[in-house]
Amino acid sequence: MKTPFILLPLLAALCAPAQMLERTRVMMGTFATIQAPADKAACIEAAFARMQQVEKALSSYDPDADIARLNRTHDTAISPDTFEALRRASRYYARSGGYFDITVGSVTRGLYRFGEAERLPGDDELRAAQTGFASVEFNAARARTPEGITLDLGGFGKGFGVDKAIERLKQCGVTRGSVALSGDIRCLGSCDLAIENPAGGAPLLRFRTRMREGGISTSGTYRRYVKDETHHHLIDPKTKTPETGFVSVTLIGTADSSDLDAWTTAAAVMPEEKALAFLRSLPVAWVLVYPGGTLKKSPNLPEFIALPQSPEAPSEKP
Repeated sequence: MKTPFILLPLLAALCAPAQMLERTRVMMGTFATIQAPADKAACIEAAFARMQQVEKALSSYDPDADIARLNRTHDTAISPDTFEALRRASRYYARSGGYFDITVGSVTRGLYRFGEAERLPGDDELRAAQTGFASVEFNAARARTPEGITLDLGGFGKGFGVDKAIERLKQCGVTRGSVALSGDIRCLGSCDLAIENPAGGAPLLRFRTRMREGGISTSGTYRRYVKDETHHHLIDPKTKTPETGFVSVTLIGTADSSDLDAWTTAAAVMPEEKALAFLRSLPVAWVLVYPGGTLKKSPNLPEFIALPQSPEAPSEKP
């Protein structure tokens, strides 16, 4: 099996506070970076170990992971992490009106094969792909899926890993630090962050978070695709095709990083008007990037971040 695609961070910490220690590992198919006070090196190692436990539960690439085993056998024992993740997936499915659906793996993993032997599926294959979260059965001990169903927890698995790493840091007494995993970052204390420009060059936005503890999550269409960006990995599970309304969706808030990650995934695959209504129903701030680089920001953004004015800021949608 090929090494999973390495996704560079969509959000990047711009500076680390003095007396802070930073470590980076390749984990969960991307780069994971943890910052904590310099005297908390053992806590950083414990947080990485906790993320590795999450990966061993939720990966669809590692053949020994719960989800990979479920995709292969369709009936398997599961760990507490997998049970919690499936319960969360059920809630996200309901709240998003079915736009967040981990059975989209029948398309992303089963047909496009993102991260492995990538290919472009035909229209007939896409129409025939089996999806539908209602077909997933699980309890605290076991999970079952029908033949033909493949699960992909990539829509929130990294946020879940971030939450567990932050939980371990806090158990270790860390009150200032951060965990970054691809487009998901969670900060203990304020952080200086930036939203990457999909077209390259200077970041679209630089800001400092106002939250005592909070998360930032971005889903974008421009990092992972087959052949060209019109065949990206953010698939609408209802139509089984990539949604093209947004280039990226960023959410900022105090909700769990699992929630932020799932909600960005759901919004990114919705038609624009549905996405805007969905985002307005959430306890978060958001920044949308449209094709061409135009931004749209939620009115409550200043409640969560300090946003400096820039004469070179990109144009915004009303």
